[in-house]
Order: sequence, then structure tokens, then C-alpha cells
Amino acid sequence: MTVSPGKTFNEESYYQQAFTKLELTDEAIKSVTFEECSFDGCSFIGTTLSACRFVTCKFNDCTLSAVNPVNSRFDEVVFNSCKTIGIDWTKAGFLREITFKNSQLNYSNFRFLKIPKFKMTDCEVKDADFTEADLTNGDFHNSDFEKTRFMKTNLTGANFKNAKNYTIDPRYNTLKKTRFTYPEVVTLLQCLDIIIE
Repeated sequence: MTVSPGKTFNEESYYQQAFTKLELTDEAIKSVTFEECSFDGCSFIGTTLSACRFVTCKFNDCTLSAVNPVNSRFDEVVFNSCKTIGIDWTKAGFLREITFKNSQLNYSNFRFLKIPKFKMTDCEVKDADFTEADLTNGDFHNSDFEKTRFMKTNLTGANFKNAKNYTIDPRYNTLKKTRFTYPEVVTLLQCLDIIIE
């Protein structure tokens, strides 16, 4: 089933439904469950998602700008070619196995969150914050982390192969079997009082 523009979420739950080109601005969606649903070419700008549940859902080519995910759950959700900008994910109630592919996550906040196996590949992640987050076994290859903050972040087993512009101080972050590639890995030494010749 495809829900077209102009259709509001007037049901408590949706299962295996496709939402196409929805445009929601400064609206509030409360206590709605979406299971195995897809969102294609949709726009959620300044939308509040209050106590909603997204289970095994896919967002394709969507814009989620300044969305407020208050006490909402995201379980096995995939964002593909999306603009998820300026979202404070710390307000969400639950995050598990979240995947971002070829997406923008600029100005996003993930402080203090525990998100093992977090996937963020081929993404633009500028000016985001991962302070004291647990990103164990995460996959961040080919992503751009310009001006993004890593402080007391657990990056055990994380994959940063071919990632770029990251600033990660090994003295203040947990790096155990974390994977990096040349030449960007040299930036890990910038915080040390050494001379590389």
C-alpha cells in the first residue's frame, strides 16, 4: 500500500506499508508504530516524533531535518541517501542496529549513547558529536568526519578504513583493534609531542 501526499498518520500502527513523497513540516506524530515500512522521497522538517516506534523500516532519499525523536524507538532502521541533519539522537528512547548509507548526518548529536554495531558508511558526518558514546564494532568506512567530536568514545573494533578528516585523540578515546588506513591514520599522532620525518 502506498500512502500519497496529504495523507496523515491516523492509525496507531502501520505494517509493511510504503509512504511516498510525504511532506511534513513542524508537525507532531505521536505514539505511532511503523513495522517493516518504507519511506521514499519523504520530507520531515522540524517534525516531532513522540513515543513512536520504527521497526525494520527503510528511509530512501528522504530529508529529516531538525527532527525531534522524543522517546521514540529505532530498531533495525536503514537510512539510504538521506539528509538526517541537526538531529539530537540522545532524545530517542532506543537505538539498535541503525544503518546510514550515503547520507548526511551533519550537526547530529550522539553523546553518551550506547550504539554497538552502528553503521555509517559513505556518509558526510560534519560537526557531529560522539562524546562518551559507545560505538563498539561500528562501521564508518569511507565517511567524512570533519569537525566531528570524539572524546572518551569507545571505538573498540570500529572500522574507519578510508574514512577522512577525523580528529581522534588516542589518549582520550578507547582504540582497541580499531581499523584505520593510510594516510589519514597519521592524524592520530598529531596530539602527541613527537616529530615525524
